[in-house]
Amino acid sequence: MTKAKQEWIDTAVAALDKAYVPYSHFPVGACLVTKEDEIYQGLNIENASYGLSNCAERTAIFKAVSEGKRAFKHLVVAGHTPEPISPCGACRQVIVEFCEADMPVTLLGDDGAVKETTVEELLPYYFTNKDL
Repeated sequence: MTKAKQEWIDTAVAALDKAYVPYSHFPVGACLVTKEDEIYQGLNIENASYGLSNCAERTAIFKAVSEGKRAFKHLVVAGHTPEPISPCGACRQVIVEFCEADMPVTLLGDDGAVKETTVEELLPYYFTNKDL
């Protein structure tokens, strides 16, 4: 594993301790890397009105996009799960909106559980602006 990828994993895992999860107690962390090697950390933020909560993946993407970033090369998602955590459907659609289909995604669970995948593998037959 490269030093850079270990930093991305460490960033996603570190976000678990920052997550605001008073209701579910289910922290999720994310690390989104731009093509210029800038890192955006994301974490889930819950709300008493559950529909207003935001997932870690979307937090990282929205932070980057709000700062004018549009070109990404890797996403890491971490959770305290026995198997590598999987992004929810809403996150998958947001990931497709801003990331190339072949972009690598690393999913992490507890005890070193890792799954390497791509955006397209997470959401085959995805919907984009080309479908409008």
